[in-house]
Amino acid sequence: MKFTNVLIVASFVWLLVSFWNRNDLPGNIDYVPEIANAPQQAPTSKHPFDVAYEGVEYHVAPEYAYDIVGMIVSYRHHDNNSRMHRLANDHLNMLDVCVVWGDNTAGAQLQKLDFWNGIFTCNVKTRDQEAWDSFDMYQLSNNHLISDDEYIRDQVQAIKVGDQIHIRGYLASYGSAGSGTRGTSTTRLDTGDGACETIYVERFQIVRAATSNWRISMYASLFVLLAGLFMFFRRPFKAH
Repeated sequence: MKFTNVLIVASFVWLLVSFWNRNDLPGNIDYVPEIANAPQQAPTSKHPFDVAYEGVEYHVAPEYAYDIVGMIVSYRHHDNNSRMHRLANDHLNMLDVCVVWGDNTAGAQLQKLDFWNGIFTCNVKTRDQEAWDSFDMYQLSNNHLISDDEYIRDQVQAIKVGDQIHIRGYLASYGSAGSGTRGTSTTRLDTGDGACETIYVERFQIVRAATSNWRISMYASLFVLLAGLFMFFRRPFKAH
């Protein structure tokens, strides 16, 4: 049964490595044509409106109609019962999603850049100067996505790094009674605090899902590990 023991150990290590790298960008990405375009922002006649979610009434004030196609480089789902969101009474915010488009999907060396989301921010770094020079910070945005629609909220749970997504809705500020108002950026040329887009989502679509070898490897190694454990516990007991 030495083979089974080796199989369990090897598959466990394989699973750990794959899990650690599961959010790496795929090596070869087949971009949809629309991703070459900058986000579309237009005046809107949509009036402010109220929505209710998790027992809280929110006032949403649309500023512009907004349409964006981008590739996810990082994201952060928000636990609406976490301390910060609970104190702010903010259950409408589903997640932050950081996306790139345009030249960043054509000539940038994205695999050599590290992306990650903080609580309300998107960050990028690299030690490779050539990769940094190839990247356009003005073709990246961090988007606070808000919605009271359960179908849309279920859709965003399925995203992963490398997915190309299409979001349509409104750049909007929002808030609830007794809490502050969160605003929105209305230009892609700002940075720092207040530079994130807050989007009330009316349509969310994964237009092309990423194929990640690390994720495939993760599930394959989990299967092998479970098979090895099954064989281990099925073998006959030998008394000494």
